[in-house]
Amino acid sequence: MRTIRWASALAFAVGLAAAAAPAGAATPDDIAAIREATTPFQDVTASEAAGYGVLTGTPLELCIDEDGTGGMGFHRVNGDLVGDTRLDPLTPEALIYIPDAVGELDLVGVEYVVFQEAWDAVNGAPPVLFGKTFTPIPAGNRYSLPPFYELHAWIWRPNPSGIFKDWNPKVSCRGNGDPA
Repeated sequence: MRTIRWASALAFAVGLAAAAAPAGAATPDDIAAIREATTPFQDVTASEAAGYGVLTGTPLELCIDEDGTGGMGFHRVNGDLVGDTRLDPLTPEALIYIPDAVGELDLVGVEYVVFQEAWDAVNGAPPVLFGKTFTPIPAGNRYSLPPFYELHAWIWRPNPSGIFKDWNPKVSCRGNGDPA
């Protein structure tokens, strides 16, 4: 299993130049393009070969869900992508998986992430992708990470709360592959 240390990702982030994120609402074509770009990552081995791995030393090593709220699943993070301030809808910084009935991981969504310090150093406003402003996650967060901006996109598992909401009530870490 590939592992990523958040400190090394942060080191890449500080001082790098940013590329502005595209604005505008997500269209069905956008979602289809993200699905096409991430289809190979249905296979966890392919995601590892592309640089996605477990973010060791943080609670993100675990599957995240909360009774009554839903889940976020397991996050596989690409440290090189998190470590820059470029946002590309077709190359998300994190892939989100949940366990199925036999313990295999199913891809359910993606997450776009940038460290706040690096982003704010070269941008006057939080990042926006698909017309959605990223959520700021402050210091002292549950993930043991420095402040960052994030946006989930539930492209493989529908989210009745909305495609870009953090928590998906149809995601569970119970390992039965069924919606929560």
